Amino acid sequence: MKFKKILIAGVAAGALALSGCGASGNTAGSGGEGDGGLIGVAMPTKSSERWIQDGDAVKKALEAEGYQVDLQYAEDDIPTQVSQIENMITKGAEALIVASIDGTTLTEALQNAADAEIPVIAYDRLIKGTENVDYYATFDNELVGNQQAWSVLNGLGLTDLEGNPAADAPEGPFNIELFAGSLDDNNAFFFFNGAMDVLKPFVDDGTLVVKSGQTSIEQAATLRWDGETAQSRMEDILTANYSDGSQVDAVLSPYDGISRGIISALADAGYTQGEDWPIISGQDAEVDSVKAILSGEQYATIFKDTRELAKVAAGMAVSVLQDEQPEVNDEETYDNDVKIVPSYLLAPVPVVKDNVEPALVDTGYWTADELGL
Repeated sequence: MKFKKILIAGVAAGALALSGCGASGNTAGSGGEGDGGLIGVAMPTKSSERWIQDGDAVKKALEAEGYQVDLQYAEDDIPTQVSQIENMITKGAEALIVASIDGTTLTEALQNAADAEIPVIAYDRLIKGTENVDYYATFDNELVGNQQAWSVLNGLGLTDLEGNPAADAPEGPFNIELFAGSLDDNNAFFFFNGAMDVLKPFVDDGTLVVKSGQTSIEQAATLRWDGETAQSRMEDILTANYSDGSQVDAVLSPYDGISRGIISALADAGYTQGEDWPIISGQDAEVDSVKAILSGEQYATIFKDTRELAKVAAGMAVSVLQDEQPEVNDEETYDNDVKIVPSYLLAPVPVVKDNVEPALVDTGYWTADELGL
């Protein structure tokens, strides 16, 4: 299974490098075929640059197909997102693409969509507890978690980025602390569980030590993926567990914004860049965190090309509206507690300092100037 997932990721990375916009298999058709109808796009917040990029990319893909787009951001306020979706329905949206704030809170709104025969595409975050979600566009989220763990182990010298043991691996022990995403986001569980599947054997044999003892997702969770919340928790962990002079060697972080909060806490506690600076993972290849990778503050991030995800989600909506069957590649994994939601999974790509340029610059995701290269 690991070999299969790595192969998928490698193929996707190669396709991106060759084309700059690798084929996802479910992109929005041949262009300009829409009837000019309205499609509603609900995004969670503008506080993260990745969601701004997602929204813009979805809008661009749908407009290229001839559709009008009502793009709304709810600034992580659940009632606002519910109201925005209701307004999209009232305006006559023909389809909805929804990146939920809390995947359990949209049942009534989506029932209204179903009553109006409006198809719903869940975008990146699974919508839970309703039969009224038709398709799901996302990344291989378990693999994202695997890759985050492998990047931590790679930074410690224990494995390569694909999880293969290093021939000259140090014995440890290494102190590691664990962070997870928001418990109202289904992806947080896939990321954390995927990471822990990799890390647990190293914890069990004593190579890795979670000095705080906080090893469950409930203990590691970060509400709304908020960097300041992560910073505060990291400060508490350092005060409670590392005042004896011991050092944190690594931090599993599921998202770049959380990573930046962790970095701030470490810097405030007197950690300085160099040999003893902790290995820190991340996700989303946000520009500030890529710069942090180049400077040595953050070790790795997981790149999820939102341009490709936008094409997949837009392609799903267009296919449904044109009475075609959207392409999916997973009909087993994503159970929303009511049904298995047919899904299309894209492959994530781990990024460290050595492959920033081929993964992010050569594919056109960031320019060299934006990254300070």
